Amino acid sequence: MTDNRHVKVLILGAGPAGLSAALYAARAELAPVVLTGMQLGGQAALTHLVENYPGFPEGVGGAQLGELFQKQAEHFGAKIEFDMAHAVDFSQRPYKVTTDSGNYHADTVIIATGASPVHLEVPGEVELTGRGVSYCATCDGWFFKDKKVAIVGGGDSAFEEALFITRYASSVTLIHRRDEFRAGAILQKRAKAHPKMNFITNTVISNIVGTDKLTTLKLRNMLTNEESDFETDGLFIFIGHTPNTDIFKGQLEMNDLGYLKVNDKMETSVPGVFASGEAADQHFKQVVTSAGMGAAAAIQATRYLESLEEETAHS
Repeated sequence: MTDNRHVKVLILGAGPAGLSAALYAARAELAPVVLTGMQLGGQAALTHLVENYPGFPEGVGGAQLGELFQKQAEHFGAKIEFDMAHAVDFSQRPYKVTTDSGNYHADTVIIATGASPVHLEVPGEVELTGRGVSYCATCDGWFFKDKKVAIVGGGDSAFEEALFITRYASSVTLIHRRDEFRAGAILQKRAKAHPKMNFITNTVISNIVGTDKLTTLKLRNMLTNEESDFETDGLFIFIGHTPNTDIFKGQLEMNDLGYLKVNDKMETSVPGVFASGEAADQHFKQVVTSAGMGAAAAIQATRYLESLEEETAHS
């Protein structure tokens, strides 16, 4: 365990926001250190194909895009550490961040901790996770070759992952609690035209059933309250995300849903602490917007450090 590591810029998270921040901070010769947390590349790395990131007209694999971000940041001097932050103290500078390997003391901190999938919170979900229940089509889709799969959700990610799973599964049924979907028009059109895709609307899952593996979903119609059984081999859950901001409670201002409050310069309620990506973005949640926020945070962190140097020089 080490307790004496001092850095100018400490970046928490290695998704598009964190790695973009690392690239900009590294180019400013600030020798940023990036703590990867649990997921190098962030949520984007779990996405099979990213089709809407500029510069890749044919699309690019999420994991591949993350690797490219990382290489570019490292090329300019960013240091990537496979380490996880557990606590922070923003009451005085340098700011203290406690990790698996000890403590860091940082002049500025850029938070890019992202978000985690929301769970259904129904009986059987926890017990059957990894035994038919999954939150990542790219990770687990292959296991459902020629099998029957259900997807829960109605947004872009639900439709993207459903279409991805059609390459493996014999049938894919998308279950949604409303009769209208939030997903973009192109995705909806593509899914509705796909011969393997089926849709059950105005319906929720009340129970996930199975002993060693998932066998049946208990469904409830929201309009009639009628219950039914749906046999399936797999269930993929895509109903939104919760920001990974628990360790900042009591330290930084956040909204009711736990997203960090930032201004247009990515500044949080503590000077010298910045936030970017899905930890602070309740609305857009795109790779390109997260990357832009990360770049903005690093530019502002650079200016903040310059202002500190000027203060020191004049004192």
